[in-house]
Amino acid sequence: MSVTNTAVTTACDVREVLDRLGDRWSVPVLAELGQGGVRRYRELQRGVPGISQRMLTLTLRRLERDGLIDRTVYPTVPAQVEYGLTETGRSLTLLLHAVADWAAEHRESVMSSRARWHADHPDTSDAPAC
Repeated sequence: MSVTNTAVTTACDVREVLDRLGDRWSVPVLAELGQGGVRRYRELQRGVPGISQRMLTLTLRRLERDGLIDRTVYPTVPAQVEYGLTETGRSLTLLLHAVADWAAEHRESVMSSRARWHADHPDTSDAPAC
């Protein structure tokens, strides 16, 4: 494999990982597991407001596939399933906390900038999510 192909493959791999973190539900699920440790499915569903059963299931499968969470099934009737962060997932939550801290520290500056931008561009419709 040439150097160019390796660079392209690496860039694609990095993009896939960033896409996982950029989807709507991965970060809230990881944050919930980071706050509460091991959780059962319904606990996660209650801890992530607005997530549907289908999206929680898909998100958990993807995070498990990517090695960010562990899924443990206990042989009981009915089966008990628990989810927890892997070491890789825990290392990511440290970074997510740093990003959240940055956002809290710079919130006012970002909001002021948005207000100025919208004042200069009144015909735009990208209203804030909250």
